[in-house]
Amino acid sequence: MNFSFYIAKRYLLSKSSQNAINIINIVTSVVVVIGALALFIVLSGFAGLKTFSLSFSNDFDPDIKIEAATGKSFRVSATQLNQLKEIPEIVSFSQVVEERVVLSLKNKHHIANIKGVDAHFREVNAMDSIMYVGNWMNSNAYDEAVIGIGVSNLLGVIAYDYSGLLEIIVPKPGTKSITSSSKSPYEKVKVTTTGIYRINEDLDTKYVFTNLSLAQELLDFEVNEITNIEFDLTPEANETAVKEKISTVFNDEIIIKNRIELNDALYKMLNTENLAIYLIFTLVLILALFNVVGAIVMMILDKRKNMKTLFSMGTTVKEIKRIFFLQGIIITVLGGLLGITLGVIVIYLQLQFKLFYITASLPYPVELKFMNCVTVFLTITILGVLASFIASNRINRNFIANA
Repeated sequence: MNFSFYIAKRYLLSKSSQNAINIINIVTSVVVVIGALALFIVLSGFAGLKTFSLSFSNDFDPDIKIEAATGKSFRVSATQLNQLKEIPEIVSFSQVVEERVVLSLKNKHHIANIKGVDAHFREVNAMDSIMYVGNWMNSNAYDEAVIGIGVSNLLGVIAYDYSGLLEIIVPKPGTKSITSSSKSPYEKVKVTTTGIYRINEDLDTKYVFTNLSLAQELLDFEVNEITNIEFDLTPEANETAVKEKISTVFNDEIIIKNRIELNDALYKMLNTENLAIYLIFTLVLILALFNVVGAIVMMILDKRKNMKTLFSMGTTVKEIKRIFFLQGIIITVLGGLLGITLGVIVIYLQLQFKLFYITASLPYPVELKFMNCVTVFLTITILGVLASFIASNRINRNFIANA
């Protein structure tokens, strides 16, 4: 192996008598470097886009959320609340009531979700970071609400506009026909909009936040009746263990979801896109590594007489094959490492100096991850081994004898 490696290194560093082969070797090395560089930049760019996309929902979603296993709501007792408080991994939790409602203002209507929350909701979710206009509602106030900027634009709602109160409408529970009663089939309440939040296009039109007591009264819920509880956990918390403890408190009568499960479709979409991009650029890299096959084959033809000399001196065919096999691996490994190094420099410069922008004020998000380095290196090494094997396998006893 040492002999084959030594000869492979000498062949790689020495110039050929034919200029065409020297040019092919240089082009091959450059192509490998560019391929590794491109794959690393693409993976780092997509990792940045993934983090950027999830950052909006991460500010809004809790670490863990529990829902009723059957029906829309469940009841929680004071004993159960005290048991939750005793779980050390739980920093805080908030009781929530959520249901579909109609929002109305000046003959404009929009279907959204009312989300009645208690005073601890801001401890669980970073709502202050997403407030766009105004303030979060007062926990002691009954008729205040916070809406998304999408709802504000659709209905023309302005924060602290006491002349234009937002109306929340929900059908009354029951089985009677709407026309069978002289009373209104809807519950209505007018609220003052104290703030407007901004997350993303979907969530900005989805929710109207109110105090828990208002939502419970509007939906004809009892005082201890809720639709879910949202939890904020300590950074070092074992999620599986916490889930088991919460499940014990509620006798397995609830469904527990973590942040990934709450955004299952989004995570699947991002992971699928990441895999698709990786496969596409790997295919490009495979095409680029055909240059390695071509370069090794040209080197084999150029060194054909040298091979005959080595064979006459006792070098086996297997060792001669190994010389060109190792030569191909050296080209791909060194090219891959150089490409990754250049990629790290490019990504670092983007992180530090914001060289490229999506918009005038938004730099292109990238993320420097060690796993991307490992992925690119392993990909290019495996492909380089295959390319080198294919090229070196051309050598046999008859090929050397006829040199």
